[in-house]
Amino acid sequence: MDCVFCKIAGGQIKSAFVSENEDFVAFDDINPVASCHVLVVPKRHIKSIKELSGFSGQALKNLLGIIDTVTDEKGVKQTGYRVIVNQGSDAGQEVEHLHFHVIGGRKLGRLG
Repeated sequence: MDCVFCKIAGGQIKSAFVSENEDFVAFDDINPVASCHVLVVPKRHIKSIKELSGFSGQALKNLLGIIDTVTDEKGVKQTGYRVIVNQGSDAGQEVEHLHFHVIGGRKLGRLG
């Protein structure tokens, strides 16, 4: 598979992980929009958010747990952060592997 996020999660492309658990890895975005801009990526290739319905309850707990760890490690847990999923080209998704942007460390404007 020629998926950059699969290669990062699998170790073929070196990246310093902010956090890792059984189901997800988290690493700094290469084009950050704030001082905290971390991508949380499933270790297995998942193309769309609707495929999360196939995840076990434990995997979903691991998703929320890694986001909690990232916000703590990056110092934004208390001040606030945003978790964003861009799904599809109209939303600006650039890599067709589900990923969550954890963004914080500055005042974030309103969406919409």
